[in-house]
Amino acid sequence: MKTLVLNLALLCLVMTGYAQSSLRGVLMDPDNQPVLYANIALHQSVDSTLIKVEVSDEEGRFNFEGLPAGAYFLKVSYVGLSDLIREISLSQDEQLDLGLLSFTKGGIDLQTATVTAARVMVEVKPDRTVFNVDGTINSAGDNALGLLRKAPGVLVDNNDNISVLSRSGVLVYIDGKRLPLQGEDLSNYLHNIPAEQIDKFDIITNPSAKYEAEGNAGIIDIRLKKNKNEGANGTLSSNLTQGQYTRGNLNLSGNYRNSAFNIFANGGYSAGENFNTIDFLSFQNGLQLTETNRFVRDWQTYDYRIGADFFASKHSTLGFIVSARNNDGSGTSKNRIEIAQEATGNLTDSILVADGNSDFFQKQSTFNLNYRYEKEQTSMNIDADYGRYRNGNVRYQPNRYYDPTGEYVLTEVINSFDTPRDIDIYTFKVDFESKLGKGKFGTGTKLSQVGTDNTFLFYDETNGVPVLNNKSSNQFDYNEMVYAGYINYNTPLGDKWNFTAGLRAEYTDAVGDLQAFDPELQEPPVQFNYLSWFPSAGLTYQVSQQNTLSLNYGRRINRPDYNVLNPFNNQLSELSYEKGNPFLQPEIVNNMELGYTLKYRYNFKIGYSKTIDQITRLIGPSDTDERANFITWENLATQQIFSANISAPIQVTKKWNAYFNISASYLNNQADYGGNAIVDVQAGTYSIFQQHTIDLPKGFKGEISGWYSGPGVWGGVFRYDPSWSLNLGIQKKFLNDQLNVKLSAQDLFYESGWEGYSKFNGLYSIGNGNWDSRQIGLSLSYNFGNQNIKSRRHSTGLEDESKRVGNQ
Repeated sequence: MKTLVLNLALLCLVMTGYAQSSLRGVLMDPDNQPVLYANIALHQSVDSTLIKVEVSDEEGRFNFEGLPAGAYFLKVSYVGLSDLIREISLSQDEQLDLGLLSFTKGGIDLQTATVTAARVMVEVKPDRTVFNVDGTINSAGDNALGLLRKAPGVLVDNNDNISVLSRSGVLVYIDGKRLPLQGEDLSNYLHNIPAEQIDKFDIITNPSAKYEAEGNAGIIDIRLKKNKNEGANGTLSSNLTQGQYTRGNLNLSGNYRNSAFNIFANGGYSAGENFNTIDFLSFQNGLQLTETNRFVRDWQTYDYRIGADFFASKHSTLGFIVSARNNDGSGTSKNRIEIAQEATGNLTDSILVADGNSDFFQKQSTFNLNYRYEKEQTSMNIDADYGRYRNGNVRYQPNRYYDPTGEYVLTEVINSFDTPRDIDIYTFKVDFESKLGKGKFGTGTKLSQVGTDNTFLFYDETNGVPVLNNKSSNQFDYNEMVYAGYINYNTPLGDKWNFTAGLRAEYTDAVGDLQAFDPELQEPPVQFNYLSWFPSAGLTYQVSQQNTLSLNYGRRINRPDYNVLNPFNNQLSELSYEKGNPFLQPEIVNNMELGYTLKYRYNFKIGYSKTIDQITRLIGPSDTDERANFITWENLATQQIFSANISAPIQVTKKWNAYFNISASYLNNQADYGGNAIVDVQAGTYSIFQQHTIDLPKGFKGEISGWYSGPGVWGGVFRYDPSWSLNLGIQKKFLNDQLNVKLSAQDLFYESGWEGYSKFNGLYSIGNGNWDSRQIGLSLSYNFGNQNIKSRRHSTGLEDESKRVGNQ
């Protein structure tokens, strides 16, 4: 009997636990029209714990299912309307209908307005586009550079150069801090940031005066994951990807947070191999050169990040972050050039084979101290940063010339290279913002120092003994100091207009000092000393509740860096190399953008930019060897770009959500270097990105995404052909949504490679290339701890600056 009573009691408890209630209602605006896509958040009354979030449909309806009995409060928010809050008490198994819920009119801050209901993949804000990658299925197994290829308005070319809205000169940030790397160093760094560590990308095409003026195309800020939940929390994730080669990573992150402090840390390990190919058919000086290249690279990376925020008082937070990333590996290159007379191209005269190998390392450490004060409408941020970057690369490169049959060696030149590079960057900045009149006034200052030491050691090897070639070796040091200050003001002009204006001043003191090992080649240092002014302005107009227009203007600068200034040859083979240009001038751009937002979801933007002294990458014939060609950098006289962008999230059905992003641009490149070295290129291009997320039976979620890039121009003169990619993914969560399993397939048809041609200064080249883009990936992620208890006070430190300073 006792057992029976115990079992009946247990059965009653189980039945009570499974008894569930529901809640529904309809949202109406002050004009009695349905409110679509509003955020509806349900919280427990006892501790404000967030239980669930829904979004209203096209008719303003919302519905919460599977709720236990209890006391709740409902908070409904929509841009332009005052928040709607309702206290609710649900009985066991109750189906509660709230009926019509009507909003009242409220103020709107057009500069920070955004809809983030279920965290859509792309959010378009007045000052930035946010590309949310955390949680997307097809991001599994990818890396930062691969994800940028999918980002709206972003193009990554065949040399991993990044442009936004067809504008080159992008500045890359990590968690609000500038990454002082360019060229191959930047490409390698981004390749080694796994997608599992990335939360989102902030793409800021027209930054305000608050931001440093560097970067003609604006800023891409890579925001890493950081847990904001209270208590102890953590995530363990791993990924395995198989293409032609295997890659994988393992990441562990965690935090502990209470009312006094937040401590967070993460660490990761990744390893793998990849490849890329580059082929050219070139015609110059009456010769035909058929060149093939294949590069294979293996690597392993260790990284960690640890930090803390201490809540010194209700209004003050002191924080620090320390991070490090160590990457090392090796690579092999196979280069083959068949040399023939253009008139008899099928008859080879000789063959150059330069099959080399390399060992490399990258070591990076960053240190940050930050303080934030915030009270009512006044805030102040202080940041001090130091970044230490140590890179090294040792390469072995034999150049062997064979007879037309490829059997007999005619001549042989063996070279090796040792190219260490040290970068140190120091920054200190203060930002202050406070209410002034009806608007907000902001001001601040920033001091930055970047020191780059580049050593280029070129060896000739004879009988197995390397001998330093002083004529081809050098030490190139580049030091840059920038002193900056700004003011910014944002104010409403009546009920419908909002105006923002800012002015930034930057004084640059830079020296490029080339120390040639051969005294005959010594040149005086190249110095840059100039004061530049960078105005910015923005105007927004709310035509009606769901229609907004915006107009933005900004002036920016792009300074040449160490990669493009060093004049010595960095060769792929004796007949194919690149060299910098120490006489490059900084480029100045003026950007104008006109935007229109419909229903806070559909975004349209057109833009115009004109750049003076555009720094561009050109390929031309060598003036010392008629068989050789090289890549260098020059200033174009002008570059003009007209661009347009459309962003549209669409709910096809209740279970099918789609996102479309369409970009188009037309550019005009002009320069005359004398003789045949003329650039006169006009070209239009376009790109389409789309993603479809579908709720499948039994808790599965599917994802189909892809992009198509039309023909266009890279650099100054290289015209590329269309390319495209199609990706598939499926996701399922287990263990109360703590375990997330993703399976993805990337570039199914292997069409994401490139091909095209260039004509410049007597050189005509037709090229194509590809990389290990077709792959299948499996990703596992397990969350543990108090994942559902959200903090009521967000951490400062290096969090999203759009939350910290409002309009930027």
